[in-house]
Amino acid sequence: MVEAASDGVRHNAVMARPGGIRDTSVARQVLLLQVVVVLVLVSSAIALATYDARNDARASARERAVAVAESVADAPQLPTSLADADPSATIQPYAERVRHDTTVDFVVVMAMDRTRYSHPEPSRIGKKFIGDLGDAPEGRVFTQEYAGTLGPSIRSVVPVIVDGDVVAMVSVGITVDKTRDQLRSALPPIVASAAAVLLVGLLGAWLISRRLRRVTHGMGAQEITRMYEYYEAVLHAVREGMLLLDVEGRIQLVNDEARRLLSLPEDVIGRALGDFELAPGLVTAALGGTAEADDIYISGDHVLLVSASPALWNDRGVGSVVTLRDHTELQSVTGELAAVRGLTESLRAQNHEAANRLHTIVSLIEMGRPEEAVDFATEELQMAQLLTDRVVGAVEEPVVAALLLGKIAEATERGIELRVSGSVAEHAPVGPTRDLVTVLGNLVDNAMDAVTGQQDRRVNVHLSTTDGRIEVIVGDSGPGLTAEDAGHVLKRGWSTKASADGGGRGVGLALVGQIARRHGSSVHIAHSSLGGAEFTVVIGQATP
Repeated sequence: MVEAASDGVRHNAVMARPGGIRDTSVARQVLLLQVVVVLVLVSSAIALATYDARNDARASARERAVAVAESVADAPQLPTSLADADPSATIQPYAERVRHDTTVDFVVVMAMDRTRYSHPEPSRIGKKFIGDLGDAPEGRVFTQEYAGTLGPSIRSVVPVIVDGDVVAMVSVGITVDKTRDQLRSALPPIVASAAAVLLVGLLGAWLISRRLRRVTHGMGAQEITRMYEYYEAVLHAVREGMLLLDVEGRIQLVNDEARRLLSLPEDVIGRALGDFELAPGLVTAALGGTAEADDIYISGDHVLLVSASPALWNDRGVGSVVTLRDHTELQSVTGELAAVRGLTESLRAQNHEAANRLHTIVSLIEMGRPEEAVDFATEELQMAQLLTDRVVGAVEEPVVAALLLGKIAEATERGIELRVSGSVAEHAPVGPTRDLVTVLGNLVDNAMDAVTGQQDRRVNVHLSTTDGRIEVIVGDSGPGLTAEDAGHVLKRGWSTKASADGGGRGVGLALVGQIARRHGSSVHIAHSSLGGAEFTVVIGQATP
């Protein structure tokens, strides 16, 4: 049997691992994985942003080179300067002004034979232009990246067209070093943005890892797997029913025996315990947050011995553990034992009363009144025999007769008038005799409890047999039951834990209702002719 400690189920230990090596916790694994993912994403983003910035810088340089070259080629003074005897005299100053104003690296005006009319280095004027011209001589714009006299550069070649003819060409270039400088100026914002994203990503990964560590209690993946497998195996291997509830009263784990005892459906996991038609006291004990040991509750056709204990982890409540043991057969035997004990007490009381009568008879004889002694003894014997004959004559079943005789003796001691009417044939086909004993004993006890303290203390028991079924009617002169109490007194699973105001009579009435349902009947509650409550139960199988 699984027993819960009185101060709750505690779990602080770490499960043993093969070779004594602890596997890395799930939280740490997830943290490392997220850090790697964040670093890869940020690095990829930086690389893509840098590549994009580089392409933007080169495209911008190419567009600027073409724009400057077209502006120079369209300058109105350029054709006139080309027609001069020394074109460089006017073209070189103009080209240098344009170069400085537009921050390009060179503006070269050349003849169709590549002869330079301008150059940032005057010594190269008059020499041949180095590089491809593409289809510029045919009147189209040409761009390329080429390593010329000033180093690698992004250059454009634009034709100078006069009257529809290409008379010269203009080449404007921006060195690659300058585009790199532009790229370097764009890198700080990219790096700053990447650093911010990296910081947010790492912070998020750390928060997730912290939350995951708290949820998994720092355990590793293999450890969680083994724990789940072991717990699942133990949960279904124990012979007692077991329920594990979280702090909100939802079922998190349940074994097969608990499903059977409580008649729970398959989809019970995650649902609240109070959603099912269970004993109110059982639900209260399970959700109460305090240890409850071996309390008896009724659930359907089962009498359950229930123990509940809060579950703790590091002194923090995480729910509760409820164990269930089937007490049905034992409760029936206990009921029979209680009846025997009651009969024994009644016989002891009768023995005491008989001793008193015997002393009376002896005293009368000593006083010289033997006739009165004989009359007293005869009268007492006749009364006792009459009572026995009446009960035995009405109830031929010896066990039931003995129970009623004991209850009559007990009622006499308590000042209660208990009357028995009707009859029950011996060996009536009502199933186990203990069912009849349980029903009759609990109803009579309940009735005597109801009239205790009343001025009129009477209880009537009527037994009858019809078609092989025994009808038991027990009425009393007590205060009766209100409509609300009548609706609760036999409510499925009612117990002293669930009703402390007198509406229920402990487990006894619930057992009566259980037996009645088992025999295909029910308990009918009405108003007794004596002024109190009247319970009617029919048990046994009808004769076909």
